[in-house]
Amino acid sequence: MSTKASETLQALEAPEALEVEAAALISLLPTPPRILALGEPTHGEDALLELRDKLFQQLIQEEGYRTVAIESDCIAGLLVDEYVTTGTGTLDEAMEHGFSHGFGASAANRELVRWIRAYNDGRPAADQVHFAGFDGPLEITGAASPRQPLTALHDYLADRVDAALLPCTADTLDHLLGADDRWTDQAAMMDPAKSVGQSAEARELRLLADDLVSLLDTQMPHLITTDSRADLDRARLYGRTATGLLRYHHWMADPAPSRMSRLCALRDAMMAANLHALADRGPTLVHAHNSHLQRRKSSMRMWQGPVEWWSAGALVSADLGEEYAFVATALGTIRHQGVDTPPPNTLEGRLYALPA
Repeated sequence: MSTKASETLQALEAPEALEVEAAALISLLPTPPRILALGEPTHGEDALLELRDKLFQQLIQEEGYRTVAIESDCIAGLLVDEYVTTGTGTLDEAMEHGFSHGFGASAANRELVRWIRAYNDGRPAADQVHFAGFDGPLEITGAASPRQPLTALHDYLADRVDAALLPCTADTLDHLLGADDRWTDQAAMMDPAKSVGQSAEARELRLLADDLVSLLDTQMPHLITTDSRADLDRARLYGRTATGLLRYHHWMADPAPSRMSRLCALRDAMMAANLHALADRGPTLVHAHNSHLQRRKSSMRMWQGPVEWWSAGALVSADLGEEYAFVATALGTIRHQGVDTPPPNTLEGRLYALPA
């Protein structure tokens, strides 16, 4: 698949121009991909999200995609998936507690969740559309405590395997984790010395998390006979997230100049692992910032200076090849955010100059 086909940009200027036909998009590709990723150049522009909603609805109805994944907390997203597939809870609860990065306040995200729930209503489980967050429990200001995924994995295993096989007790985990605010201190993002990620307790937790994930893997022949695929997928998600968070906290405590590049790379590695797991389940639609989905190296200027890393899309594409497709979007102007008419020598500028 050519770069031109896989990284088509749509220049979007006014709401009435926001139309893309799913069939036209799929026709650019040699075959409908297992992961079809739609990127955005900035967060918070509902015009782009409304385009996403229309396009994803068509792809679900016409191409059989059965998972929608967005750049949001993978653990919180479980609540939204429960709502859209079973009706548990309310739409308000799903939007308030099922998203990170403030994305639950978006009217377009709300409409996406409402539409998936309505689409699923009355359909057999095998034909329902699932919702997933594929980001880690991370913010630009810090990272969550590993308590929730780590204890959830321990609880899952404790209910299903011989207690003698567990590497520790729940009380041991609780003691090592300590107070959650030690992990979520936002000062640690700017000052590595404030992080607990390389403390003796954190180092022991990394070993225990690795042992718990290993135990899950070694017990799989038994677990697949007693548990549903959904339960197993959730346990694996807890394992990936616990080990990923502990690794992220470890490197938050590192004072090296490469610290932020490493943290950006670790975040996208967590994203990529979640996308692989979703793709194993079936055809998946993905939405995130272009920088998390593109194949070329991503870059950003932060308070420590410029950083570079390989995106989740680049990592997944290296494995899936043409089964991963990426479509970028761009806005010619975002005047209310100070982005005026794009320079004529840029791709956005050339598209902006075209007739409507």
